[in-house]
This record gives sequence, C-alpha cells and structure tokens, in this order.
Amino acid sequence: MGKTTGFMEYKRVEQPERQLGKRVKDWKEFKKNITRPEIQKQGARCMECGIPYCHPGIELNNGVSGCPLNNLIPEWNDLIYRRRNREALERLLVTNNFPEFTGRVCPAPCEGSCTVGLNKSPVAIKAIEKYIIEQSFQNRWITPRPPAARTNKHAAVIGSGPAGLAAADCLNRAGHRVTVFEKEDRPGGLLMYGIPNMKLDKQKVLNRRINIMKKEGIIFKTGIYVGRDMKVTELQNKFEAILLCGGAEKPRDLNIPGRNLDQIFFAVDYLKASTKAILGERKQNSQINAAGKNVLIIGGGDTGTDCVASAIRQDCKSITQFEILPEPPQERQKDNPWPEWPRILNKDYGHREAEAVFGSDPRNFNIKTVKFTGDDTGSVNQVHTVQVKWEENGKGNYEPREIKGSEKKWKIDMVIIAVGFLGPNDLLIKRLNLKQSSDSSVWTDKSFRTNQEAVFAAGDMRRGQSLVVHAIDEGRKMSYEVDKFLKKKF
Repeated sequence: MGKTTGFMEYKRVEQPERQLGKRVKDWKEFKKNITRPEIQKQGARCMECGIPYCHPGIELNNGVSGCPLNNLIPEWNDLIYRRRNREALERLLVTNNFPEFTGRVCPAPCEGSCTVGLNKSPVAIKAIEKYIIEQSFQNRWITPRPPAARTNKHAAVIGSGPAGLAAADCLNRAGHRVTVFEKEDRPGGLLMYGIPNMKLDKQKVLNRRINIMKKEGIIFKTGIYVGRDMKVTELQNKFEAILLCGGAEKPRDLNIPGRNLDQIFFAVDYLKASTKAILGERKQNSQINAAGKNVLIIGGGDTGTDCVASAIRQDCKSITQFEILPEPPQERQKDNPWPEWPRILNKDYGHREAEAVFGSDPRNFNIKTVKFTGDDTGSVNQVHTVQVKWEENGKGNYEPREIKGSEKKWKIDMVIIAVGFLGPNDLLIKRLNLKQSSDSSVWTDKSFRTNQEAVFAAGDMRRGQSLVVHAIDEGRKMSYEVDKFLKKKF
C-alpha cells in the first residue's frame, strides 16, 4: 500500500492550524486542510505491513485499538497516493457514513495502532480522511441520493446524534420511511451542542449533511421529547420499529461541600449555551459566560479541553484545569505496548491556546477538589484542593491517597465540571418498560433488540459514554438488524 519506501522518504505532516493569537478571537474551525501534493506524500507513508492494525477496531487493555468502524484505511491511503480520489471516496464510504465528522472530532485510535508508529510518527490517517471527504464535497461528488424504491415501512429514530444519524441514513437507503425525533431545537445531538464550533462547524459541516439527509427523504422533528411531549402509544401506533439513540446525558457530579453555590456548571450545559449564542438563537447567557472570570475546569479529556478553548474565546480572566489522575509519561511504557492506544502526555489545541494567551499549560495533575466556598452573594469564589498520590490497594488496583500538608485554596469565579457521564436519561426508558444494565444503560441482546418487541437501542444509550466512531458503528449495525426485522416481520 502507498509507496514501498514512502514511510522512509517522507515525514508525517500535521494538519496546518490557524495562528494561535488570531483563532482565539473567533469560533471558526482552527484546522485547515493539507495541500494535495502533501496529502499524496502522507498516503505514500502507508507501508505494506501485511497485517494492518489500523483497520480492525479491537479492545486491548481497557482501550480501543484501531478503527471501530473497520475503515479500509490502507486501501484509501493507497488510492490517495495514486490520485484516484473518487475511488478513495467510494472505499471510505463503504464503512463510514460521515467522514466529515470523524475526520474532525475522532481521537484517531487508528493512528495509535499504525505500524509505522512502531519507530516513526504514524501515518496521518485522520488528515487523509478529512481531505478525501472535503475534496469530494468541493467536487460535488456528495449529492442527495434518495432510494430508488420505498418499502412503505416506518421507523422512528429517537435522538439525532451520531448513532441516530447513522441508523437513519442506513435505513433510508434501504428504502424505509424514517423519522428522526430530537428533543433539542436543532438536529445533531452531541455533534450540535456537545462539540464546540471551532472543532466542528455547525453551518458548513453539520447542517450540510443534515440538509442532504432531508433531501434524501429523512424527516427530522425537533423540539419533541418523546415520552413527555409525545406519548409512547402514539409512537408505537405510527411506526413498525423504534430505535433509541439518545446520548449518555446524565453528567457525573461532584458531591462535595459548596456544590450548591452559583457559577458552578456542568460542561454539557456550558458548551450548549456557548453554541446557542454562536448560532444566534439567543444572547449569550451572562450566567454561563466565562468573560472576565477566573475559570476552573474540573476534569481532563476532550470535553475538558473544549471547555478550556471555549472559555478563552469568551475572554476569561484566567483558566485552570484539574485532573485527579497522574500526569501521563512522554513516551509509551512497557505496560502500554503497541498496538494499544498510547497513554502518553498530549498537548491538545486548548492547552496550546492557553499557553499562547496566559503563558502556561492550564493543567494540574494529581489534584483532588474537596470543597467549594462562596461570597456573600452565594457565588463560588474559592476552591479547596489537596494533592494525591496513587498507591496500590493490595487488590491489584490503584487508589488516590491524600498527601498531608498539600492543601491549597484557589481564587475562582466560575467552575465547569467535566468528569464524564453516568448514563442516559431514563424517562423514555421507563415509559417503554425497558430492561436496563447495571450502569442504567438500555439492555439489548447481540442484535440490539431490547426486551420490548420492535424496540432497538444503540450508541451511548446502550453502551454508555463513548466515541463518535463507536456511535456511528453501532447505529450502522443496529440498522442492519432493524432492516432484517422489518422485512421479515411485515
């Protein structure tokens, strides 16, 4: 695949980014496309490794290795190198409905398992994926393609995040009548309100795809919370199949003293308010605005980074980020061999922006938040912390132990909690009398069927908080089972 000696001749090139000092002044996407000559070189770096670990998504050591969508990565790398872009698009779309999303927001576990990455920088797979799909849009190869025939069978998709969109797209292509219900005012779910605009442009990228899906015959109904605004019986009477694709929306909280103070928000609420303001739906809520404030982000991960970058764009006074886990090493350790996902220290876009604006990385590791205190108005103004050390507990697990004398107080005007999610909202789950797993997610069998006839579930609602690629993969697999069910049952 690619050029036989390409991985030795060419170095990895990252996607170019807009200048740090300028991009923090707006909400436009911060990454730019690699040029055509350079993208060919990146495709040429894909070596003929024999067993491409980038392609099969497998679980290794509690982490994903390779692509959960089983993207045919070596194939379209080779086609890009040979300038056969239309064929590269065809191979890309075999496994991925929305490369324009994953090419922007996926953490690229495929690159972590790239064979070139054993002793050199891995192939720039994510950049190549984005290049293929964006060039295809520019060349107008991506156009609405309604199905040639309809089955006249109706499926309801509840939730318009990546799992719901993937399922709706596949079922529509199979000829079924698909209606997508979304409780928010715009379709997209996590893609719309959970990921900031500078990573995924809502108008140019997300709405572009939604509009194509509408022209292909998919009906989107927004502002409808099924189970509350619409009775379950009405849903069951109108549709032969019901697909549950809601997200893991219950945020994990910090149950510590002072949690009830004002100016403490969940990340999901903060990011949603920021996006709504950008889209012009309403003026930026002054209560969920970082402007002029000393902001603390509790929690690492992509969501925490997105909050850092968003607060900077709102012109915060300072930015601090807490992570209870230890600082990752600079290089792979012996207990984290290839092709596992490399658990190493990365400086994400928000951290680089914080360095440019405030002069230092905002992250603080091995730190535990123990208490919030407030001012006379009831708003948070101090955060109390203690340093921790991770020690083995005698059962093979590590636990954080507080270090005496390491207590500290931080002057903070606003806190954003970004420590993950616990599971889906269960209103509709209860209305449908669905069986739940121990983590409150919807139980299904291997065919994505719930304990109720004609009701299926996929994505975060079934497996818990996960990656966009996992959600798309589950939506695709569930749609296959629903298609078989509809054709057999009716």
